[in-house]
Amino acid sequence: MSRAPEISVVVCVFNEEENIQLLISQIEEALNLYEFEAILVDDGSTDGTLKAARSFQAGWLKIVELRKNYGQSLALSAGIHLARGKYIVTMDGDLQNDPSDIPAMLQLCREGSWDLVAGVRKNRQDNMFLRKIPSMIANWIIRRSSGIEITDYGCTLKLFRQEIAKDLGLYGELHRFIPVLAHLEGARITQVEVRHHPRIHGRSKYGMGRTLRVISDLVLMIFFKKYLQRPMHLFGGLGVVILLIGLIINFYMIWFKLQGQDIWGKPLMLVGILFVLAGIQLITFGIFVELQMRTYYESQQKTPYRIRNIFDTRERIKTEIDSN
Repeated sequence: MSRAPEISVVVCVFNEEENIQLLISQIEEALNLYEFEAILVDDGSTDGTLKAARSFQAGWLKIVELRKNYGQSLALSAGIHLARGKYIVTMDGDLQNDPSDIPAMLQLCREGSWDLVAGVRKNRQDNMFLRKIPSMIANWIIRRSSGIEITDYGCTLKLFRQEIAKDLGLYGELHRFIPVLAHLEGARITQVEVRHHPRIHGRSKYGMGRTLRVISDLVLMIFFKKYLQRPMHLFGGLGVVILLIGLIINFYMIWFKLQGQDIWGKPLMLVGILFVLAGIQLITFGIFVELQMRTYYESQQKTPYRIRNIFDTRERIKTEIDSN
C-alpha cells in the first residue's frame, strides 16, 4: 500500500459537470507542495459530472460513484471513510469554496493544536433573501441552542484531524451540525475567515425547504449534547414530574369523593388518570433508552469518553532521579 498522504480533500458533487475540471485543477494548484489526495464523491449525478471527472488523469485523485443521490451528509461520510490523510478537508464542489485557503487552515491547525478548523465565509456571494438571511437565522438558533460559538455553520470548508473526522457519525442531514458532533467527541475547535466566490455554473441545491429539516435535526443535536449518555435524566425526570401532577390530581379527586361529591365523568379526573399513565410510560421509556445506550457502548466495546493524552509521571520522576 502506498504511503498515506498528509491531506485528504473530500469533495461531494451533484450535477456539477461544468465546474468539475476547474475544481480539480484548483485543488492541484493549491496543494502541489503537499502530499495529498482528493476524493471526489459523485452523489448520484444525472448529468456528465462523472464522465468529466474520470477524464482527468491524476494519481492523487480518487473518484467515488454512489448508486443514487443520498444527500450531502452521507456523501461526506463515504468520502471521509475512504480518506487516508492525517488531516481531512471537506469542501463543496460548486467552486464557491476556494482550495487556496487550505494551506492557511492547515498551518493554523498545526500551530494551535486544533482538532477542527471551521471556515467562515467572508463577503458571502449568495442571494440575500433565499440564502443569507435564512442562514443567519439558522446559525443564531444553533449557536444559542448548542452553546458552540461558530459563526458560519453552513460553510462546508473545514479541516479536521483524522481521528475526529472518522468519529463524526454523519447521518441524515447532520453535516450542518459538524461542529456540534465534533464537540461531542471532545474536539478543540476554532474558525477562520475563508474566501467565497459567486456560483458561475449550475444551480444551487439549497432551498427554503431545508429550514424545517434543520430545526428537526437541531432537536436531535440538543438531545445528543445534553442527554446522549444519560437519557434517563430527560425521560425519567419529565415522567416523574407528570406522574406527581397526576397523583396530586387523583388524590384531590379522592378527597372530593370522600366529601360525598360525584366525581364520575369530571374532566379533571380524566386529566389525572392521563397524567399518571403518561408519567409511567415516560419513566419506562427512559429505562429502555438507558439500556439501549449501554448496549450501544458495550456491544461495540466503545467508551462514553475520549482520552486526548496520557502522561506517565513515573517516567518523569525516574528521569529526575537519574539526573541527580
